[in-house]
Amino acid sequence: MTDMQDSRWYLKLLAPGAPIGWTDPSPLYMNAQAFSDLLDDLTGPFKSDRIDLVVAMEPFGFMLGAGIATRLGLGVLTVRKETLLAGPIDTVEYPRTSGTPGKLVTRKPGFVPGTRILLVDQWVESGGAMSGMLELVKRQGAVIAGIATLCIEEKNAHLRSEYKCATAVLPGTDIQEQCNRHRLDHFDDYDWTSIVPQPDGGRS
Repeated sequence: MTDMQDSRWYLKLLAPGAPIGWTDPSPLYMNAQAFSDLLDDLTGPFKSDRIDLVVAMEPFGFMLGAGIATRLGLGVLTVRKETLLAGPIDTVEYPRTSGTPGKLVTRKPGFVPGTRILLVDQWVESGGAMSGMLELVKRQGAVIAGIATLCIEEKNAHLRSEYKCATAVLPGTDIQEQCNRHRLDHFDDYDWTSIVPQPDGGRS
């Protein structure tokens, strides 16, 4: 087990979350240098790979997916919840953490068969939404080039053996264990003033 890497300094900006989730990553996106460094870490492993399209999950996966797509010079196909898309769509049910089924939708067709897809979501916690995304794109004949996300919690470690994954939280680190427990050590004395963007856009 290793300590949280200095190169992933931006993870200290992850805030205690409520009422939706246990952590709120949005302060990380507010800091220009943090967001830039995050995008470097998530796109780096795919720089030499052939990827044709980014597929991103709403809501926060949209921001992360758009940033990654811009870095890689790609477009973004959106996956939304319920039926929030006009025109021809495909729908899949997925298990939510509440235990009730949810629905994911995307455009159909959204790409041609054989398209190499990079799936992006903000966080892989229960794994239900990611499994739904995988089913949706595979139905249209996608080749999964990889998955990019802030964190894949340990209960979904199988994704790392099945697909190429890029995460901000690295497996085998102390912060990975904290994420698995849904409690980061720095929450105890979290400085809410530290997330306010600085005029120079640098590290706070």
